[in-house]
Amino acid sequence: MAYIGTPPSNAFTSLLKQDFSTSATTGYTLDHAVNNANDIALFINFVRQEPTAAYSASGTTLTLTSATASSDDMYCVYLGQALQTVNPPNASVGTSQLVDGAVTSAKLASGAVANTPAFEAKMSADQTLSDDTLTKVNFNTEVFDTDGNYDHSSNYRFTPTTAGKYYVYSTVRCNSSSNSTVAQIDVIIYKNGSAYSSSGINFSTNYGNEQSPTVTNVIDFNGSSDFVEIYVRNNVTSGTPKVQADTFTSSSTFGAYKIIE
Repeated sequence: MAYIGTPPSNAFTSLLKQDFSTSATTGYTLDHAVNNANDIALFINFVRQEPTAAYSASGTTLTLTSATASSDDMYCVYLGQALQTVNPPNASVGTSQLVDGAVTSAKLASGAVANTPAFEAKMSADQTLSDDTLTKVNFNTEVFDTDGNYDHSSNYRFTPTTAGKYYVYSTVRCNSSSNSTVAQIDVIIYKNGSAYSSSGINFSTNYGNEQSPTVTNVIDFNGSSDFVEIYVRNNVTSGTPKVQADTFTSSSTFGAYKIIE
């Protein structure tokens, strides 16, 4: 029969069959999603079953009115895939149907891909140190913490709950209660309680007043138990070494964010 106008667009042109391994149950899983029981022809022991009366189907769930036995032979033919429009049913398209790299950023909702978890913290007050001794820096004030993964009250550590690579950074401003007595400063990223990456300044004989070394690195986290902290060593020739907190310029900071891979 001829069509008036544009012929309808069709997709699948072959019937598909699925064999089931039967047991004493009423529930089975279809290999392909369907809209309702009329989209398949179900046969048990080579006898066709009546849709909606003997079984129901929705998505990939097939439910029988009566349980089968393990000795039964059961299969179905997908009628709904013999003739369809080009629009696939809801929830029927998986990753295997998409070409690798075919999805562009224009197809993603705003915020669907983000550099989170992420945080940044600073200090509310100066921290006094023991001379030439590695000490954890107490970054106790959160600037932001997207997923609540930074402990700013006790351990002062970042424990991300999403696995991946993270850019970790810290700047620590060190000085002394006596001018021109800072001999050496080391700032160290600790992962899981061990030194991971460091940065430092050695003043030799020309001692300084204060400096702000910065340490950065890209670190892999497992998304569960891995954590990261910042330690500092401030070696002074006299006076009391300390880490300086500056609430206006945030000269001492600690932060990290997930890298989109």
